Amino acid sequence: MTRLSVNINKIALLRNSRGGNVPDPLAVALDCERFGADGITVHPRPDARHIRYHDVRLLKSRLQSELNIEGNPYEPSFMDLVLELRPQQVTLVPDEPAQLTSDHGWDLAMHAERLAPLIEQFQTAGIRVSAFIDPSPVHAQRAAQLGFDAVELYTESYAKHYGGSVPASELLSPYVDTARVATDLGLLVNAGHDLNLANLGALHQHIPWLHEVSIGHALVSDALYLGLENTVRLYARTLQKPLSGG
Repeated sequence: MTRLSVNINKIALLRNSRGGNVPDPLAVALDCERFGADGITVHPRPDARHIRYHDVRLLKSRLQSELNIEGNPYEPSFMDLVLELRPQQVTLVPDEPAQLTSDHGWDLAMHAERLAPLIEQFQTAGIRVSAFIDPSPVHAQRAAQLGFDAVELYTESYAKHYGGSVPASELLSPYVDTARVATDLGLLVNAGHDLNLANLGALHQHIPWLHEVSIGHALVSDALYLGLENTVRLYARTLQKPLSGG
């Protein structure tokens, strides 16, 4: 069964826009657990514009489900935080400090020499390490060669064009190919970015062996209309639907 990890960055962004602690990211995360989420994802950035390091420490101390911390390992404070907290998973993302949101995966050939010792540090601390990659079997092969435990497929291109003239099966073809290669090489396969209730089902249909999807912006936006509990349950239910034949 594919796991649902809820990214709560947007909850922290809303809190930070007003000051104080409303809404409380920790309370929301614990509620998401109660409502059926299998994990919580956070992506602390150096400018602390949404999730802050203090939030991450609170989450690690209280969560019963899996914590996935995303970020750029070239930021020394990020490395220190992850090694301090030892979450179940760290997802390495090639974001620049001022970047609005993740918009590309790693060039693992270019960054191999620098990433390799960082991956080893995380794994020595007992942390599963995932690489944020664009959909290409070559990236999956390089991730395996570098010693990653998992890859996260960057799904923005699929989500952007879903519902248009190109069939979902065609849009998802490079993702399916990448996921197959990654799985054959012993990597777990995660996915994330711009996934929502409209496009998530087709992704799950074509790659039913996905280990985890990480969803934040769309889920939080849906919760404004549908309520948080109902929204989390709808996303979880989408990942539990029986797969049709063919």
